[in-house]
Formats: sequence, structure tokens, C-alpha cells
Amino acid sequence: MRRFSAAYLSETRRGMWEDRDPLEDLSLADRERVLDVGCGTGELTRVLREEAGEETEIVGLDADTDLLAHVDAADHRVAGDATRLPFPDDYFDLVVCQALLINLPDPAAAVEEFARVSSDLVSAIEPDNSAVLVESTVEAESPLARRARDVYIEGVETDVTLGASAVDVFEEVGLDHVHSRRYEYTRSVEPPYSGAAVEAAQQKATGSRLDQQRQTLRKGGLSEVELDELRQQWREMGREVVEQMQAGEYARQSVTPFFVTVGHV
Repeated sequence: MRRFSAAYLSETRRGMWEDRDPLEDLSLADRERVLDVGCGTGELTRVLREEAGEETEIVGLDADTDLLAHVDAADHRVAGDATRLPFPDDYFDLVVCQALLINLPDPAAAVEEFARVSSDLVSAIEPDNSAVLVESTVEAESPLARRARDVYIEGVETDVTLGASAVDVFEEVGLDHVHSRRYEYTRSVEPPYSGAAVEAAQQKATGSRLDQQRQTLRKGGLSEVELDELRQQWREMGREVVEQMQAGEYARQSVTPFFVTVGHV
């Protein structure tokens, strides 16, 4: 399973739940016990708490204890594996995850375990990373981001596009009345720039992100020469991002489709 830092999770999920309508099918106000699997730093855990109310038991589970330390102490925090949940059968009436299945080599095994510990509902909130749209004031950024993303998807060992087909996984496991709701998560960068936005621009200018993904991009089909060419173009794009940011002229918007898939045990 791929792992992420607390800073990365915080930035990539910033503002994701300003609109709570996509969670309507989870009937949170009626829940007694809710498990957030792969909770990371607890962004969704906090939202579940706010929507379900203080009488509901909320448990956040993650394999990374460093991330768990960031989860609100008001909620229960448990270290554990998504495919071997340390709970008895039917203990929760809702088990949910966010952007977890796309990082697992066997997502069906996790969903099967979700169904074991749930007495009622299972839900997965997963993106389709093949359909991300990027608009930028730097002309080269959108096509370069698309090229790098397409190659990365070919090389990564898990299905990072799974959101659009999570229904199939749920039905394979045997869940009933499965349905999915699509919504779009929009992230914007504009003046005044946050520290995280400035850091991201600097990473583009150095090509450090591509360096971290080099092995995956090679598996995706790029030769060493093509990788070096992409990295050079990426760094040039990044320097233009930094220049526009220094002038207060840079703006970027990314739109990621997410799918809230729900199934009954």
C-alpha cells in the first residue's frame, strides 16, 4: 500500500467537505457506530462526527500511527489493517473509507472485510484520477500534468481510477442495492498564496515530485531519455509558475471526480 505524509493529505483534501451533500446516502444522523477505515489524519472522521452527532461512536482506523496522531482525540483511534479489521462481526452500522481502495492491491478484500464488521451499510469515497482536469495561467502546466498523470496511471501498481468502477467491486463482494453518486472536488490556487502552494510551486521548479515518481513513470512506459525530457519541461514550467506567483498572477484549478459508492450488507 502506498503511504502519504500528514502534510500531503491535509493539502490534497483541503476544503473537500465544504459541501456535505455527497454524504446524504450515508444517513449519518441515524448511525450509532461508524468506522472510518484508512482515516489518515482524520479529515473525513471530523466530518462524520459533525454530521452524525455526539451520541454516535466514531472510530478512525489507519495502519500509519504517525497519521493517527493527528486525528481528533475526541474520536477513537485504532491502528489496524483494512483487510484484517480488529472488530467483531456486525459491530458498526456504517463502515466508510475515503481514497483508500485506490491505494490497495486488492480492494475487494478490504470491502469484504468492511461488510463483515458492518450490520447495515458500507461506503467508499474514491476518485477517478484518470479524469482530473487542470486549468492554469501557465500554458504548459495542463498538458504536462496530463501527460505525467497518464504515464503514472499506467505504471502504478494499484487502480487509481477505481472510483468510477467501485460499484463493480461492491457487487463482486455481494453487497446489495449498490449505487454511486458522482461529485467534483475543486481545488484552487490563487493570491494570496498559502505556504503549501508556494512549496508546491518550488517542487515543480526543481522537478522533485517527478524524481519521487521516477520508478513508476518508467514502469508506465517512459524511457530514461523521455523521463529526462519530461523533467526538463516540468522544471521550466515550474519556474514560470514561480515567476507568476512572485508577480501575484498565478492561478490554477484542478477538478477531480469522486464517487460515493454505497452498498447494503
